[in-house]
Amino acid sequence: MLLALTACGGGGGGDEEPSEEESPAAAVAIAIAPEDGAVDVPTQGELAVTAEGGTLTEVTVAGPEGEEVAGELTEEADAWAPSEALANDTEYTVTAVGENGEGESETATATFTTVAADATFSSYWNIPDGSEVGVGMELSVTFDTAIENTAEVRDAIQITTDPPVEVRGHWFGNQRVDFRPEEYWEPGTEVEIRFRLRGVEGADGVFGTLREDVTFTVGRSQVSTVDAAAHTMEVVRDGEVLRTVPITAGAPGTETWNGKMVITEKHKETRMDGATVGFGGEYDIPDVPHAMRLSTSGTFVHGNYWASSATFGSDNVSHGCVGLEDRQGAGDPNTDAAWFYENSMIGDVVEVINSEDDVIAPDNGINGWNMDWADWGAGQ
Repeated sequence: MLLALTACGGGGGGDEEPSEEESPAAAVAIAIAPEDGAVDVPTQGELAVTAEGGTLTEVTVAGPEGEEVAGELTEEADAWAPSEALANDTEYTVTAVGENGEGESETATATFTTVAADATFSSYWNIPDGSEVGVGMELSVTFDTAIENTAEVRDAIQITTDPPVEVRGHWFGNQRVDFRPEEYWEPGTEVEIRFRLRGVEGADGVFGTLREDVTFTVGRSQVSTVDAAAHTMEVVRDGEVLRTVPITAGAPGTETWNGKMVITEKHKETRMDGATVGFGGEYDIPDVPHAMRLSTSGTFVHGNYWASSATFGSDNVSHGCVGLEDRQGAGDPNTDAAWFYENSMIGDVVEVINSEDDVIAPDNGINGWNMDWADWGAGQ
């Protein structure tokens, strides 16, 4: 009797298929590496967030002071990775939010601590923040210790420009890397440098500490050509000749370097002691006027008050510098040296031609323009 009642129950619908309820959508699965509670985590190459069965809508990685780590989502929004290294010996909290195809949200969190540095390296650069420079300026970054991971350190110095132009870095040895475009900068270019060296391992156990943003603007174009044989310097600004001035260059035996050189320092007056550049006691002038440095080894373009006026434009008598007529005390604004000093800025180019010497080495000063673009950055 019980069996019969069970079989005949339901009244009138015995020949229909039973309905099935739709299965709920699977939740998005969020994975965070490293796992929660991890310690001694590498500052690079370890942190990653992924989503399976959905997309990531928000990822936040924050340090103890609330500072967030920059990162990027993939085009499919199913993975996130940091765009810079993490700080050493720091606790980070990861919060990731994702959703499935139905818009249902899930949140995952993890906390981990990065590895401590055995040692750190310091970084120094040559362009002050907010400065205006000439079209020949190169960014030169030096380090207080030898760098083994040169590609990682170079790539942690991120340069963007407006208008856009390709900028490459080139290593001179293992403690200096310089950056420049293929040709001189276009006047008016705005450049942003993002130093993201903090947490970058430069050598085994040795990490960077610098995380800073710097900007500079390229001013007007000025390129001056010194013809050592003709004893002249033609000053060209934005394609127009401003002035051609008589000069004296390096005497036989102490000729001026050929090549493109960039002004890196300006001194209204400075002392020049031959002993500091290998000339013994041949000269020691305490008040050289209107001096502008062109090389690390001591090449300057500067005023000269001790030679006769007839020297300029006719003879090469210097120890390798480019001399322009001047007056002692740097107080006469009408001299060629004073005029050139007032009309020059850091980053302007002075190119020497027709001298009986070699082309200056690209790392003797900020003079990478003397290296072919095909070789600039090659193998680094």
